[in-house]
Amino acid sequence: MAEKLYYSMGEVTEMFDVEASLIRYWCSQFSCLRPKRNSKGNRMFTQQDLDRLKRIYHLLKEKKMTIEGAQKAMKRRVIEAEANDSDVALLERLQSLRASLVEMRDSIADLAEDVTPEKSSGDDSVAVAESETAPKKKRTPRRKLIGEEGVVETPLFPFYEQRLF
Repeated sequence: MAEKLYYSMGEVTEMFDVEASLIRYWCSQFSCLRPKRNSKGNRMFTQQDLDRLKRIYHLLKEKKMTIEGAQKAMKRRVIEAEANDSDVALLERLQSLRASLVEMRDSIADLAEDVTPEKSSGDDSVAVAESETAPKKKRTPRRKLIGEEGVVETPLFPFYEQRLF
């Protein structure tokens, strides 16, 4: 599918699922966002405007920044212009990955609801109570490895020994 040269305000509001007034407000607050206007005076957004809007949307809605903070971040982005395109592509890939992970999480939750464990006796509640009161294991200090002939070796990368979960 070929990309359009210009997108109307209605198309942009559908893409971002926001009201047109919010897009107009962002246009007044961010100097980098100045869409062209047609002969009727309607705003027409280019692909570059859409990339800027994606970045503004990410800063304001997803990162929960203030308008002033987002303006400062956008000014820093103008200085770092070469990272511009790759950041947008990376952001889109991360958002699609997040959406697929949320979908998988929801499908797993649905499957878990379908499979209900059978309770054989009241002993399960006792086991749960014991596991809740049991003290947590303390992390053991890092050990030195004893190799052949009693040579003491320290691991090259100790962070591999750390537990992640």
